[in-house]
Amino acid sequence: MTISLEARTLPPILTTPLHVGAPNIGPWHEFSERSQEIFRRRWLTNRGPLVIELEQKLQAYLEVEHVVLCANGTIALELAAQAAGLSGEVIVPSFTFIASAHALHWQGIKPVFCDINPHTYNIDPDAIEALITPATRAILGVHLYGRPCEIERLNQIADRHGLSLLFDAAHAFGCRFQGKPIGGNGLCEVFSFHATKVFNTFEGGAVATNDAALAEKVRLLQNFGFQGEDNVIALGINGKMPEINAAMGLVNLEHLDSFITVNRGHYGVYAQQLKPLQGIRLIDYPDANANNYHYIIIDIDEVEFGASRDQLRDYLRQHNVLARRYFTPGCHRMAPYHDLGPWHLPQTEAVCERLLALPNGTQLSAAMVQCICDLIRQCPRQQLGAKQLFEVGR
Repeated sequence: MTISLEARTLPPILTTPLHVGAPNIGPWHEFSERSQEIFRRRWLTNRGPLVIELEQKLQAYLEVEHVVLCANGTIALELAAQAAGLSGEVIVPSFTFIASAHALHWQGIKPVFCDINPHTYNIDPDAIEALITPATRAILGVHLYGRPCEIERLNQIADRHGLSLLFDAAHAFGCRFQGKPIGGNGLCEVFSFHATKVFNTFEGGAVATNDAALAEKVRLLQNFGFQGEDNVIALGINGKMPEINAAMGLVNLEHLDSFITVNRGHYGVYAQQLKPLQGIRLIDYPDANANNYHYIIIDIDEVEFGASRDQLRDYLRQHNVLARRYFTPGCHRMAPYHDLGPWHLPQTEAVCERLLALPNGTQLSAAMVQCICDLIRQCPRQQLGAKQLFEVGR
């Protein structure tokens, strides 16, 4: 039976489009004051005082010895891989943003895609060892939606096979694992500070590490390979963060706790309102590992809910809720990686058809979250498995 999304079309309930990943922004007057410092100094880039200040504050926040700020998260991951001397093959999940794979393949490193644990959506340690070959040099774990990978098991596998272990922590700023901030695991952890992240510098990224030699190499490579004023000793690129981005970061870091508080409040409303709805499961964030609650991800059982993930997405978009398919398709089904296989990733394939990201952040009020939940309840669907779909006050 085909569901007609026009069967119960309603006028737009929300007058302003609500995006997944709308920026969290600190007070304008604080950013303006920081910006004026830049104008007074006329120091716009090349590791200015605001970049240095932000690096130092991030080192303290992440409880790591070194943070190197970069132009963006993809460049940061490329620099980390280059500084770590990676080549050959790197095992990485396919269920991630395409930059996780691109940052490797751009440098001639082959991403070898690993399946995920269907319960955590993170890379499955049980599937890794079968993918290791003589060409394997590293494992790249991704803390998807800020939920930590099985870090200890990945460490054990990497140690047993003599592999480097790095982490893509683009989603995980402000998250913790076993009481410690994400940032100090493996050889390094790489963050994105893109506008869509819980903490942003307009655009930016960072390599966080406790390895002094790696940090020094990243800093060298991000500045064209210069050692000193006019002595180039390595093949580098321009991966530096400008001062204006650091100004944004310094302001937003001061207000990060309030951003996370707002996120957590909205998550609570989503959880309360969606729990009684059959066929919809909101991914959880166990208290054991603190999360930034930035990602509102629902797992949709088409049979129980009576509509597919894509049908629900299209319905929400009719009403200005611009829900996103995070992530569809998997990286292994995109160019150029679909030609590097064949890939056997049944769990990834299944999850790619079910997950939907909903708006969150300081753009929303609790009433808007309630409205989004009402829309999900009102989505036209088959009656198969739709008895007692929503019990008010349950």
